Amino acid sequence: MIAFIQGQLVQQGSDHVVVQVGGIGLHVFVPRTVFDVLDGIGHGVRLSTHLAVREDGMTLYGFVDDDEKRVFETLLSISGIGPKLALSILSTLTFSQLQQAVSHDEADLLTRVPGVGKKTAQKIVFELKDKLKISAPAELAGLVDIDSDVLDALVGLGYSIVEAQAAIQSIPRDASKDLEQRVLLALGYFA
Repeated sequence: MIAFIQGQLVQQGSDHVVVQVGGIGLHVFVPRTVFDVLDGIGHGVRLSTHLAVREDGMTLYGFVDDDEKRVFETLLSISGIGPKLALSILSTLTFSQLQQAVSHDEADLLTRVPGVGKKTAQKIVFELKDKLKISAPAELAGLVDIDSDVLDALVGLGYSIVEAQAAIQSIPRDASKDLEQRVLLALGYFA
C-alpha cells in the first residue's frame, strides 16, 4: 500500500522514527540498521515501508532498502512470526548471519534474538530454507563463520549483540581472515 516514504526526520526513538511528510508526522518502527544510515534530526530520509493493517490499527515499518523489506516480509510469512519479532530478528542479525543460520542449519544463531527460543529458531531455519535465496560464495561463507566467532568474542567481552555487529560491520572487507586480527579490528571500533 505504501511502498516508501521520503521526508524530514523529526524524532528518533529506540525502535522508531517520526518522519514528516507533507505536514504529517509518520511514526515508523525500524530495525537498528536504519539508525546506521540516518544523518540526524532535521535531515532528509527515505525508507522502504511495509504497512501492517489489523483491526486495532495500522502500523508502519521502515527499512534501509527494498531488500531488507523483502527479508522482513519473508519472515512474516512464517506462521507465529509477527512484525515485532521479525523486526527484532533484523535488529539483531545481519542478513549474512541469517543466511548462514539457514544454510548451515545453525538455529542456535537465531536464539541470540530476544524472544526467539530454540523451537522457534528451528522453525525459522526450517521454513526459510526454501524462501531465502542462498547464493553466497564459499569464500564469503567462510568469512561469515569467522565473523560469527568475532561476534561471540565481543559478546563474551561484555558488548551487546548490536554493538558487536556494528563493530564487525566496520571491519574492512579486505581485512585479514585471522580471528585475532578481526577481533582487534572490531575492538578498534570502540576506541
